[in-house]
Amino acid sequence: MSHPTVLLQARQLSVIRGNRTLVDRADLTVHAGEIVTLIGPNGAGKTTLVRALLGLMSYNSGNLTQLPNLRIGYMPQKLHIDPSLPLTVKRFLALGGGKPAAINDALTRTGAAHLLEQHLQALSGGETQRVLLARALLRNPQLLVLDEPVQGVDVAGQAALYALINELRHELGCGVLLISHDLHLVMANTDTVVCLNGHICCHGHPAQVTADPAYLELFGHRAEAQIALYTHHHDHAHDECGELHQHHHDKSEPPHA
Repeated sequence: MSHPTVLLQARQLSVIRGNRTLVDRADLTVHAGEIVTLIGPNGAGKTTLVRALLGLMSYNSGNLTQLPNLRIGYMPQKLHIDPSLPLTVKRFLALGGGKPAAINDALTRTGAAHLLEQHLQALSGGETQRVLLARALLRNPQLLVLDEPVQGVDVAGQAALYALINELRHELGCGVLLISHDLHLVMANTDTVVCLNGHICCHGHPAQVTADPAYLELFGHRAEAQIALYTHHHDHAHDECGELHQHHHDKSEPPHA
């Protein structure tokens, strides 16, 4: 059996600004047809790492490789448009380089074809995210990079969007790098989770990560209420400068398969 194509791979990638290490020796790989979710609290370095992966900012050490001529579709976390600007969905996507046929196809794929002539300012949170996702599809991407794709969407809408993203990766065969501050609704449709808190605290299948002490230190109070899968403790934390401090909690062993 052939192995999936590696689209993007970072090895020991570090980003340093001044005397602060924003990302410390991070490893991350995305294969074709795979959903990788990068999670971490605010200030963990998620945006910094993704910007470095996309070539939008320099990194200080490590290695970064991409599939040659990799086509990337990017969905930003937020859309900032002057509310006085009368911009329709059709015009917005055309400004992004979309031709009429490609625009119609992308909106149809995201379930937003009926929004073509609507003004952006009139869209709900879920509709806006579907339009942004359609925009990311215009380049027929091999890799989708989605930054908090359910921002401003209610819980039912979040589940629907994650299901749609899962369908798209199967339909298009693309890889997906999804950035999120939380994991509970992403779990069902994620192949690999990478948990970042300045450095990579843990990574693996969602079931492994949610039982990892590092994940529980960062998300346990929310995760126990939302998923109720674990009762572990973390063995280290970071101060405001990102320095590592060891704790000595007792840790239960992760469940065996």
